[in-house]
Amino acid sequence: MYWLYNISILIYGLLINIVAIFNSKAKLFVAGRKDIFSQIKSKINSSQRPVWFHFASLGEFEQGRPVLEKLKSIDPQQKIIVTFFSPSGYEIRKNYALADGIFYLPLDTYHHAKKFIELVNPRMAIFTKYEFWPNYFKVLAKEQIPLYIISGIFRKNQIFFKWYGGFYKNVLNAVHYFFVQNNESLDLLKGIGFENVDVSGDTRFDRVFENVQAARGLPLIASFCGSNSILVAGSTWPADEKLLVDLAVKNPSWKLIIAPHEVHASHINEIEQLFPSAIRFSKLGQLFENKKDKKDIVSNAQILIIDNIGMLSSLYQYGKIAYIGGGFGAGIHNTLEAAAFGLPIIFGPNYEKFQEAKDLIEIDAAKSINGAEELIRAFDYFNRHHDKGAIASSYVSNKKGATATIVAKIS
Repeated sequence: MYWLYNISILIYGLLINIVAIFNSKAKLFVAGRKDIFSQIKSKINSSQRPVWFHFASLGEFEQGRPVLEKLKSIDPQQKIIVTFFSPSGYEIRKNYALADGIFYLPLDTYHHAKKFIELVNPRMAIFTKYEFWPNYFKVLAKEQIPLYIISGIFRKNQIFFKWYGGFYKNVLNAVHYFFVQNNESLDLLKGIGFENVDVSGDTRFDRVFENVQAARGLPLIASFCGSNSILVAGSTWPADEKLLVDLAVKNPSWKLIIAPHEVHASHINEIEQLFPSAIRFSKLGQLFENKKDKKDIVSNAQILIIDNIGMLSSLYQYGKIAYIGGGFGAGIHNTLEAAAFGLPIIFGPNYEKFQEAKDLIEIDAAKSINGAEELIRAFDYFNRHHDKGAIASSYVSNKKGATATIVAKIS
């Protein structure tokens, strides 16, 4: 099985180079790994034994960030390096100030893993949620470098728990300690012989709570909102945006802020076709500067399209209700940011992999919908029941504390 895995990684590397010819995200993936070991060697002093954090993408970074920042606050001299697998994480956080080096993770071949760990010589490695790279894990174990999984989540349908999953189960032997989100994960790991596991909870709750405490004001957004009630639609895809059209028409006194998951030009143009009178955020400042009566913009414009990345977590402070995208595709995006700001939440049907979504539904602070009519009913329900947002924020507040549990054990 190990040789088959290694062949698959080589094939993946070949295919991604071909796809990079015509796909911009794949192009970043390939270009970011060019001369990667020279980049690492020029920036990292292996004798300083940095702590290595690896994240799949941006969401995992935000999830693991509280642990990173807590370790740094305890020992400001501790060197930190960060790796990402995906461009959507690296490109946004490549200038993160608390890391001494930020890199793409070289593909998981044994040669790459050995060279990477020799150059970095980490004191420990911390992987977030569910990143399992057999060759990196193998080299870490061989070098006796502690490896921690934080905010881990395991499900019974994963290959580790199948009769044919022996290879991947053995990969987990490299993990020094598992910090998991729930009792199901704990029971699954113990069921296959792992005792080095605790239920610490999910560090995302710490992160989103911190976001609320340190929320930065957005004057242009505040001016657009005026005194109107706001629905914030976060991380939307085309299937989500089409549903929102009828909602906007039937609720003219409400304003909608749409922050799509993809902000490339063609997608923004598609949203503008659905909402012809919408304003792009990138043009909002100019409109306010040029318009003599700025109140006209506030009163006449109903839809604002956020055509950049990085604002969403701060937008929820202006909302009354949130719609979270992705539920008509691979799965919903981050619901906790909205919940932390006290917004009841609506999302599509594909949410089963997300415990917090199921929890929020159970406490009546969220609703899942299958189409436009259900969206209208869910919106009307939350518009009438203003207490549901407070239930959402209390849920987040009560789930804090994973970071302290983890750091107490590893520091």
